Amino acid sequence: MYAGVVVMASAVGVLVLGLYALHRLTAVAPDSLIVLPFESGWAPEQHALSRYHVRWYLATLLFLAFDVEMLFMYPWAVVVAQVGATAVVEMFLFLAALFVAVLWAWREGALRWV
Repeated sequence: MYAGVVVMASAVGVLVLGLYALHRLTAVAPDSLIVLPFESGWAPEQHALSRYHVRWYLATLLFLAFDVEMLFMYPWAVVVAQVGATAVVEMFLFLAALFVAVLWAWREGALRWV
């Protein structure tokens, strides 16, 4: 009556024990010099997942905005001669939107490094 349950429990037990044995056989012994993050041999002073101040998020968004700007400007530079004045107007509109974002970041203090 309970033969199916016993067989399934045995199979799960063998699987779990096999995975545990495989882990114990293949696990590398933690060496204190190897598992530490690279800091020129110095012990870390803070946790690797420590929080950053919120001002760095604004600086990061500003960097990403200009990084994406370059992604759009490289192909634009290739086709601007073929497309003509329309491409120039579109790029100036795009740069104007980025300039508004820079003014906003400046107002929020993202460019202050103190």
